[in-house]
Amino acid sequence: MVERTAFLEGLTDEALLALPWLWEFWALEHQLAPEGDWRSWVIMGGRGAGKTRAGAEWVRMQVEGARPGDPGRAARVALVGETLDQAREVMVFGDSGILACSPPDRRPVWEATRRRLVWPNGAVAQVFSAHEPEALRGPQFDAAWVDELAKWKKAEEAWDMLQFGLRLGEHPQQVITTTPRNVGILKAILANPSTVTTHAPTEANRANLARSFLAEVQARYGGTRQGRQELEGLLIEDAEGALWTSAGLEAARLDIAPDFDRVVVAVDPPVTGHKGSDEAGIVVVGVVTRGGPREWQAVVLEDASLPAVRPTVWAEAALAAMEQHGAERLVAEVNQGGDLVEELIRQIDPLVPFRAVRASKGKVARAEPVAALYEQGRVKHLRGLADLEDQMCRMTAHGYEGKGSPDRVDALVWAIHEVLIVPARKRSGNPQLRALG
Repeated sequence: MVERTAFLEGLTDEALLALPWLWEFWALEHQLAPEGDWRSWVIMGGRGAGKTRAGAEWVRMQVEGARPGDPGRAARVALVGETLDQAREVMVFGDSGILACSPPDRRPVWEATRRRLVWPNGAVAQVFSAHEPEALRGPQFDAAWVDELAKWKKAEEAWDMLQFGLRLGEHPQQVITTTPRNVGILKAILANPSTVTTHAPTEANRANLARSFLAEVQARYGGTRQGRQELEGLLIEDAEGALWTSAGLEAARLDIAPDFDRVVVAVDPPVTGHKGSDEAGIVVVGVVTRGGPREWQAVVLEDASLPAVRPTVWAEAALAAMEQHGAERLVAEVNQGGDLVEELIRQIDPLVPFRAVRASKGKVARAEPVAALYEQGRVKHLRGLADLEDQMCRMTAHGYEGKGSPDRVDALVWAIHEVLIVPARKRSGNPQLRALG
């Protein structure tokens, strides 16, 4: 505060009048263009993180110059939105659009019939729709602003046409403002060596957002994969051919847990407890047992998994989860730890109801029947399971496409096996309902 006061007191009257339009003074770190010889700058952020304002201010600086009196370096700019209406209402006329950001003496004029902005210095910004990629064939530009690329239905075609037209000036550049989605074109742009990225969650711009908005969206979407994408601005990927998808898990979302007839805690324990060890998968699942076993429904209540820790730490965490949720049984895989797993747990709680499970099939073979139960709508998720869901969306028919071992998924599989698959097999006597082991 002292430094800002001293700065303001040192400004001339003319500088004070220009201060509202001095973007570099007010901008957040993720809203300022990185230095370097880049071609594409991707601003990824959560809803309301200030992406639109950053894009509008960047265009203004390209056209007007970074400061009053500087010559602009861009004379022809492409403004590409998902549709013409969205480009006009958000990028041009929006609360954080170009017109709202422009000082009165340098504000461009909107020519509606030609769908373009014209600045006093002669620079022009033309509005385009990503729904009409062919409209970008022919025009040429020295700068471009692309908004919400991850939503475009014809993203690859529109993007390619824009790249062919971005060919004027010494070093044409483009800024992409988008909430991330798992789409090929965005991943390809991010992987390009000439791309730079800045990122911020919705929370970073809280000073400019209604408190009720932040409270509502955090309560509704916090702790979910959708929340990580829409609020944290993270690119959440599903592996190709994944057994579970983000869309499927969002459809399985449950806000309030029912009264359960049974709760279990399942553990996939690590073999060792040093820094490079696998995680300790600890998952809590409740089940409602109304009707026959094929009508039972399970709910994943908590992912209490831990990073590489000493055996006593994960054992205590698993028992604490049992106590917290009133679980009636602890299920643990013993393929690698053998009898030592049960011995360890009973050293802490000698009377704990315990069942050892041993896998004789691969992880995918064990996971597939559980994934089928999700497809049938028989497994739901409470919020707060984002890390578990990330692993689930990397499990494919060919294996796990992530780093390390999917210990959280393994624990989930054993828990669902315990509450849904084993009872169904026992009740039906059907040999087709084999164990997962």
